[in-house]
Amino acid sequence: MLISSDPAGLECLESMAFNGIATNLVVYLRSVLHGGIASSASTVSLWYGTSFFVPMLGAAIADTCLGNYKTILISLIMYLIGMVLITVATFLPSASILCDVNSCLSSNGTQTVIFFAGLYLTAVGCGGVRSALLPFGANQFNNENGLVDIKKRRNFFSSFYICVIFGVITSGTIIVWVQENVSWAIGYGVATTCIGLALLGFVVGTPIFQHDEPCGSPVKSIFQVIVASFRNMSLEVPADSSLLYEVRSNHMQRTILAHSDDFRFLDKAAVISDPSLVYGGCRSSWSLCTVTEVEELKILIRLLPIWVTGIFFGAAISQMHTTFIQQGTVMNTRIGSLSIPPASLYSFEVICVTLWVLAVNKVLVPATRTYFANGAELTQLQRIGIGRFLMIFAMAMAALLETKRLQSVQEGELLSIVWQLPQYFVIAGAECFAIITQLEFFHGQAPDSMKSILTAFALLTTALGNYLSSAIITLIAGVTRVWHSPGWIPDDLNKGHLDYYYWCLTAHSLVNFVVYLYFASKYKLKKVVIC
Repeated sequence: MLISSDPAGLECLESMAFNGIATNLVVYLRSVLHGGIASSASTVSLWYGTSFFVPMLGAAIADTCLGNYKTILISLIMYLIGMVLITVATFLPSASILCDVNSCLSSNGTQTVIFFAGLYLTAVGCGGVRSALLPFGANQFNNENGLVDIKKRRNFFSSFYICVIFGVITSGTIIVWVQENVSWAIGYGVATTCIGLALLGFVVGTPIFQHDEPCGSPVKSIFQVIVASFRNMSLEVPADSSLLYEVRSNHMQRTILAHSDDFRFLDKAAVISDPSLVYGGCRSSWSLCTVTEVEELKILIRLLPIWVTGIFFGAAISQMHTTFIQQGTVMNTRIGSLSIPPASLYSFEVICVTLWVLAVNKVLVPATRTYFANGAELTQLQRIGIGRFLMIFAMAMAALLETKRLQSVQEGELLSIVWQLPQYFVIAGAECFAIITQLEFFHGQAPDSMKSILTAFALLTTALGNYLSSAIITLIAGVTRVWHSPGWIPDDLNKGHLDYYYWCLTAHSLVNFVVYLYFASKYKLKKVVIC
């Protein structure tokens, strides 16, 4: 119960449940619901897309009207109902009739309706949990004065991410094994139990949680600043920023943002053209905005290029789930008497991520505090930069290994899959520095009214990075096939040049790192003033 009362533990249970469905979904659709190969793949892609893009909607709802706590609670209830429907569908008699590849009969219509209703309820519930749980957990480390326990929050982001990937491994081994060797119904029942425990633990933990209140529509505020800036285009921005409009109250504590000098055009939205409108209470937010509202839009503009480099980083790291595995399949997978499935090296990478997290928190951070003056440490932007830099080495190592592997094939030998371990270790370091810190950075820089949306925005880089990777590999395979058959990435990798592809990704990562350095060096951290 304790694990599901903690936000990170709750995410572990959620990850186990989601991946308990996702990992084997295409097999279930084909073998039990008797879908075609193409239609099953298309269905899974559509469901995946829904589950990854719903968090943006859930984040908007959390920030605008419900708050994180209510969003999580309602999403978990929907999640549980969806999982129950899926499990019930698998218990129906026709679910035990496996599909003959040569003659697949149509599945029971009622079973199909129940299963897909549960499937999409689960996608919506999952999206709501993903959008609100991380910012909700991070907010638990704010004290009564609004100050943040930075060390505890950093540890939370690390443990949260580790719980996500631990859930992936657990579902990919235990739950999938139960589904394929015992019963689909029992396998889905295990995943349903995980969500049930998560909901129960979340409700039990209610008294100890810090609850947040929604701050209104952040999207509306953004448009108000843009419209007000254009409406006040003819006005001059005063040299003294204290003359810009801001609401300051001595009766209630509120967070305001200090004025910054960049994107001066937007400051026109806070220029007071008619003092009587302000003091008379007739102000329209579409013609006059506060400095804080203007600064919130400036934060989004500053974060955008950092976010874009995260997508390109995600395209490189996605090789771990695609071409790294394909590279491993044409290597010697035997170590002594054991045969190592190439996909299982992902478990090694997860272990390495955990080791990297421990090394950073227990060794690197204390060391930098000793080295730097005044007890300072590596900033979040510096840590993200280290992750971007390590990705260059990971791709170069994969390229060098592939060159060595092709040489060994020409010599009539197979290179051991053990040689892949170093590139997995380095990519784990890149993941530790870049992805975990990026979640922490986006949450920390987000205005109070946009915590959930910007956290979901940070998570979206993973999905978009995978889409970009798919586009890159399709383009390179097609172009190089035209240049010289069979191209760099043929079905038989021994006849191709996957190493050239990795060198392209190395260059891609290098350019991305340089671009990141430029925008990170220009980035201005938000300054908060408590009134």
